[in-house]
Amino acid sequence: MFDIEEELKKLPQKPGVYIMHDKNDTVIYVGKAVVLRNRVRSYFRKTNKTERIKKMVSLIDHFEYIVVGSEDEALILECNLIKKYRPKFNVLLKDDKTYPYIKIDVKSKYPTVTMTRRIINDGSKYFGPYPNVGSAKEMLDFVKEKFQIRQCKNFKYKDRVCLNYHIKKCPGCCMGLISEEDYKKQISQIIKLLEGKVDEIIKELEKDMAQAAKNQEYEKAADIRDRIFSIERVTEKQKVSNISENNIDVIGVAKNDVTVCIEVFLVRGSKMVGRDHYFFDDLRDMNEEEIVSGFIKQYYFNEKNLPNKIMIRYDLEDKESIENWLTNKAGRKVEIKSPQKGEKLRFVEMAEENSRITLENKLKDKSEILEELKEVLDLEKLPYKIESFDISNISGTFIVAGMCVAEKGVVKRNLSRRFKIKTVFGQDDPRCMEEVVTRRIKRSLEDPKGGFGTLPDLILADGGITQIRAIKKALKECEVYIPVYGMVKDDTHSTRALIDENRKEKQISERLFLWITNFQNEVHNTAIEYHRKLRDKEMTKSKLDDIEGIGDKKKTLLLKKFGSVKKIKEATAEEIAEVKGINLDLAKKIKDNL
Repeated sequence: MFDIEEELKKLPQKPGVYIMHDKNDTVIYVGKAVVLRNRVRSYFRKTNKTERIKKMVSLIDHFEYIVVGSEDEALILECNLIKKYRPKFNVLLKDDKTYPYIKIDVKSKYPTVTMTRRIINDGSKYFGPYPNVGSAKEMLDFVKEKFQIRQCKNFKYKDRVCLNYHIKKCPGCCMGLISEEDYKKQISQIIKLLEGKVDEIIKELEKDMAQAAKNQEYEKAADIRDRIFSIERVTEKQKVSNISENNIDVIGVAKNDVTVCIEVFLVRGSKMVGRDHYFFDDLRDMNEEEIVSGFIKQYYFNEKNLPNKIMIRYDLEDKESIENWLTNKAGRKVEIKSPQKGEKLRFVEMAEENSRITLENKLKDKSEILEELKEVLDLEKLPYKIESFDISNISGTFIVAGMCVAEKGVVKRNLSRRFKIKTVFGQDDPRCMEEVVTRRIKRSLEDPKGGFGTLPDLILADGGITQIRAIKKALKECEVYIPVYGMVKDDTHSTRALIDENRKEKQISERLFLWITNFQNEVHNTAIEYHRKLRDKEMTKSKLDDIEGIGDKKKTLLLKKFGSVKKIKEATAEEIAEVKGINLDLAKKIKDNL
């Protein structure tokens, strides 16, 4: 039995990482500390805490910690563990986007210029990231059009040049019609272009143009002149006025009562190469410093092409350790700056203003979705709370259900629920649906302030008529009225429409269609992930699972030491007791049970 008060007394006065678990042994929070004893104890003392921290502490069943040598080491370990466990109370990026980069394989004899989403340690040069894939393609197309570079992945033709040579898109590398020196001079100019060193390229090109004109190579001189004009136009479009920094990320934050929005501007070579934004629905009672600190650790965890500077509004408590971590990742100095005046402050303010606008537009979209749902479905009031249910099983085995919730048009993953079917045996989805909805409704009727909260304003069934009728039957038994509609799919398993119990389809806009598709995917994934978890758990079940006092951790340690249940059975109690966490009494109990 884990005694929290006793374990708190054992905490060392050293730096490290602490890991909070709930009663199901799920990791719910990972944090780092300069002094573990002080930090972890603070969670269990009667001090002013936000509602979010109060809720987290109420769920803590036990904790563990890992002592490290320094705060810098603690930060790296914290990032790795957050990435591994994705704890619900940490700042988490919901979508790990892999942005495109422009890649030049400079080690090749005749390097190519391509687009990729993977950065590997192969000696190539990578430029980006480009959050807007269209921008990456536009730049790549521009390079291929204005510079004659190798187009084919391999030298396929040895006896003649391909069509690209004849249309002046390739200099004929495969036939040796251009020297390596001249080819790599072009590649050098492309690299300078992508690095933002436009003035250097133009000087080189002007020199080449003058030389071509001097040699009376007027067609070549005209081509170079056109290339200069094109480079000036494409780089002018990307310029960020008054920004002297050439490799920075700028982060802006906006909050309201429901959502946090973080906007990131990416400036490379004094050019805005892209921007992106992220939404977080459960961080509104965290302060901005905590949010930004957590975001930076997540955002740059897998990033290889790091900026020289990250500009933010706030002074972070762990700024120094984050800078050291990023510097080690980049192999050069990376700084976090909080500008107080001038052009840099104005740029941070611009990022913040854009995050506010993005957040306002998101809320406006969600509000319009609710208004459209009310009108299309002829509801009496706006459906502020919408719930959806889905059943998952394979041939009637491991039957489970998933429930998803949307509040004010925003899907709330922390309110998702999972159910094991208790009264239905065999494949009968409608009866399973009836059971699940009945259980869910009764929970709110018995305790409106409990884990399920108030009743929904609308229920969307993941299915057709049979599912709608099963839900309505459950509502009738509970003497509750809630509008119910089905989200039906076509032959390709894509969301097609909303229907009522009379099979009448409701005409909806493209925006509402996309929202419903997303909601339907959420509930489907919730159900199927739970189904897989139960199925996988059953497949790995052993006789050790039936022994009181043996959990997953001790089972893993036992199997790691002995290799199999059979070998454990053959071992002596004293040998079993050598496993960490198992005393002689428990070892004898294991022997008796096996």
